[in-house]
Amino acid sequence: MKNLNSFEPVENWPQIPHPLNFLEATSVAVDSINNVYVFNRGSNPIMIFNKDGKFIDTWGEGKFIRPHSIFIDDEDFLYLVDDGGHCIHKVTTNGDFIFTLGTPGSPAPWQEGGMFNRPTDLTIDLEKNLYVSDGYGNSRIHKFDYLGNHIMSWGEPGSEPGQFSLPHNIAFHQKGFLIVCDRENFRVQFFDTDGNFVRQIHLHRPQAICLGKGDFSGKLIISEAGSASLNQINVPNLGNLVKIIDLNGKEICRFGDSIGGELPNQFISPHGIIQDHEGNIYVAEVSYTAYGSKLNPPKEVVSLRKWRPKYN
Repeated sequence: MKNLNSFEPVENWPQIPHPLNFLEATSVAVDSINNVYVFNRGSNPIMIFNKDGKFIDTWGEGKFIRPHSIFIDDEDFLYLVDDGGHCIHKVTTNGDFIFTLGTPGSPAPWQEGGMFNRPTDLTIDLEKNLYVSDGYGNSRIHKFDYLGNHIMSWGEPGSEPGQFSLPHNIAFHQKGFLIVCDRENFRVQFFDTDGNFVRQIHLHRPQAICLGKGDFSGKLIISEAGSASLNQINVPNLGNLVKIIDLNGKEICRFGDSIGGELPNQFISPHGIIQDHEGNIYVAEVSYTAYGSKLNPPKEVVSLRKWRPKYN
């Protein structure tokens, strides 16, 4: 029987050629052949690596205001969420733009539910409908068809079922659920594709979510952010780790030290997450925002982690 509770960090991954840098790797996704796409806040916002960490390509310079999230669909199209630009771009793997949701640089009024005010993430259901979490300046989920035509929206500020306090990440489960990381309400919420509330699971500031593959097929891989309270920094077991759970919230596996830091087995602010087809898990971190920018002098710190399974 495999020990599914065993992941180990891969040190010094990937190989970033000089003079490129991430500043911070906000999010990460993999395509159908396990190439890894890193949406980052450096001067070269898309960097592409193979599964061994070797650099392939970069593009997107000057195209984005504040990269936040990346999603790759089953046809290898990229969806790039620019929260500073208040929009989402659908692009090819070569960086050719197909369409844009929202008007770049034109936010909807703050917390009034319009599209968009600092959107955070995107996912796609089995019918190729798009769902956008509109989280920093709104408390809303927006649904579109595959061409980008708006279908419906739901959500408002609050802590009751169906309300949000920073919907930060979103995933679609093949059983028909949309699962939203309602970060500052310390929970993930489950909805059907019409926006009806199903249930919720308590977690510590759930920040990123993806669906598991292989041995973890059907399971949820969720990163928890550390405490936002200065009094709770470095208190153990309060975030800064990754959990794999089933749909009822039963924990199957976890990794990460839970005490924040730059060591290979630690996290600073795990902000984006994906599992590749070989079971490896990649975690992107907003580590400059959370930590590096506060140093004297400010400096870039590690912001992309790879964890490989020890059970293969």
